[in-house]
Amino acid sequence: MWTDTDVLEEVDVLVEDAEETKEENKLIVHNDDHNTFDWVIECLVDICKHTFEQAEQCSYIIHFKGKYAVKHGALAKLRPMKDALTDRGLSVTIE
Repeated sequence: MWTDTDVLEEVDVLVEDAEETKEENKLIVHNDDHNTFDWVIECLVDICKHTFEQAEQCSYIIHFKGKYAVKHGALAKLRPMKDALTDRGLSVTIE
């Protein structure tokens, strides 16, 4: 029960889009016929901050499976990586 001395405080709450905050998003690099293993490895090291070994393994999986999720996380984190990889000529999507 409220009394005259109780104070109600109005609070603004930011509700972000569920797609923006969920950690289930995947940055997927797709295989193509024009990028070399060395180039894909270099891009993954530079942009996704993979170790050389991680990037090399990812590139083989991309080659043999056709695509691979090289990073997982929030869209806000993955979008700049997608844009940078795309700018370097890689085929990249976020799912």
